[in-house]
Amino acid sequence: MADTIQIGILLYPDVTQLDATGPAQVLGRVPGAKLHMIWKTRDPVPTDAGFSIVPTTTFAECPQLDVICVPGGGGQVALMTDEETLAFLRKQAAGARYVTSVCTGSLVLGAAGLLKGYRSACHWASRDMLPAFGAIPVAERVVRDRNRISGGGVTAGIDFGLTMAAELAGEEIAKSIQLVLEYDPQPPFDAGSPEKAGAERVARLKERIAGMLQKRLEANQAAASRLQ
Repeated sequence: MADTIQIGILLYPDVTQLDATGPAQVLGRVPGAKLHMIWKTRDPVPTDAGFSIVPTTTFAECPQLDVICVPGGGGQVALMTDEETLAFLRKQAAGARYVTSVCTGSLVLGAAGLLKGYRSACHWASRDMLPAFGAIPVAERVVRDRNRISGGGVTAGIDFGLTMAAELAGEEIAKSIQLVLEYDPQPPFDAGSPEKAGAERVARLKERIAGMLQKRLEANQAAASRLQ
């Protein structure tokens, strides 16, 4: 293994910032890691939280990565048929040690043709869209299938990051990173999954985000058709 571990996290307009910054906060502490925040240009990229992230490199300048990670977010819909982004992911995946995602980033990997026959996590509200790409949806925080490692929705990106840290540098390093970040979740409410939140709350939330889910489904169908 090379002394430097090249880790790249895709950025794009309306990315869910914690999907990207959660893993970045963890993986940036892996010994020897060189972290790249990647987009088409170096212009600031607006996130869904109202602030922007400045990319450190572009598609054209990015070195071959050991780890490529695709986060999720509302802007994921536009990426599903964005050939420039999908081609970049396919090119990097061909030489990467690990092809990874957080939240609905797994749908983008699917659209690039990189999840056929693989088990994968996704945000619970969109997990049923994975089979369109030949992927096998799994309701877990972190899912590994060969060199595909995926995190579930948003906060699962931190769990994903620690899993990757252990993979890259060993369990002791990962535990030390967990300690320095004081990652010891004790949420004030026990409503962080559909099973715990209850059917009525899940139904209300799905009603509120129905428009977004419909756009995602349409983009998913278009991307799956292009693959065929």
